[in-house]
Amino acid sequence: MKKVFAPLLAVTLSALAPLAAPSGAAAATLDEVKERGRLVCGVNENLPGFAARNGEAWQGFDVDFCRAVAAAIFADDTRVDYVPLSAETRFAALAEGKIDLLSRNSTWTLGRELQFGLTFAAVSYYDGQGFMVPRAMNVVSSLDLTGSKVCVLTGTTSEANIPDYFNANNMDFEIVALGSAADILAAYAEGKCNVVTSDVSQLYAWRLQLADTDEHIILPDTISKEPLGPVVRKDDVDWATLVRWVLFALVNAEEMGITSANVGEASASEKPDVRRFAGVDGNLGADLGLANDWTVKTIELVGNYGEMFDRNLGEASPLGIARGLNQLWNLGGILYAPPYR
Repeated sequence: MKKVFAPLLAVTLSALAPLAAPSGAAAATLDEVKERGRLVCGVNENLPGFAARNGEAWQGFDVDFCRAVAAAIFADDTRVDYVPLSAETRFAALAEGKIDLLSRNSTWTLGRELQFGLTFAAVSYYDGQGFMVPRAMNVVSSLDLTGSKVCVLTGTTSEANIPDYFNANNMDFEIVALGSAADILAAYAEGKCNVVTSDVSQLYAWRLQLADTDEHIILPDTISKEPLGPVVRKDDVDWATLVRWVLFALVNAEEMGITSANVGEASASEKPDVRRFAGVDGNLGADLGLANDWTVKTIELVGNYGEMFDRNLGEASPLGIARGLNQLWNLGGILYAPPYR
């Protein structure tokens, strides 16, 4: 029996050996980032609220997530190099290793993971595709848009969704596909299209760039699911896990009431979940390749999810977007993170 099974065992272990190799390679991105001393993060070229330059500094919700990952690794949220990317170039830049992380209002789809060899780490913002129209059109629903010329960014899920929606509702339409937000807004202002479509959050940002902002409305209905989130290469499981749990830490911190103002008190808490989160109990941080108290430094420097949302996108910001689906699950939204334990 031993003579029969020993070779089989050897063959089995030999076949499994290639599967074990990626675990050593899986730490490559984190190692490279640490050795480089900086995180290279792909962001939108110019989308106020999510990623935009303010002088030499970058600001926005997606920018803050890059900062959070850097804070987790280095205990320093400034050690980020931002790479502005268009909708058409973003996934190739990641797949080709030009960036470590893509944090650029990108919709999670199966096709994108398969086509580009990427992994969406988690959902950071629940969105949907909508429409912006001149107030003078006097329409109240997307079902009133038959015969429209619709401006849309090429290479996006929004472009693919338009024929599906208009044809399903027997509405005539014409697509005006353009390569940049600037081109879309110029075409819209010049009357080359009378409707602009994109993720609703993006429409809020684009409307701010119009000279007569109040003369344009975003219709209340959405026609798709657009879960947006950070993206990494799929061949690095450990890096994907780290990026995913940085986002989960931001959400869990908000749920536990931990903010940038009070996070210093977390280490002295007697609550088991807070003590684990702060790295006082257990070695979860070390197991990720980080300091055990990485969450404390991250929240101290960047804030929790709610703080990020409020200052960049919320009703007190220029965009004025309600939390909606992006509210915590126990406050009426669907934002939910696995427990840090």
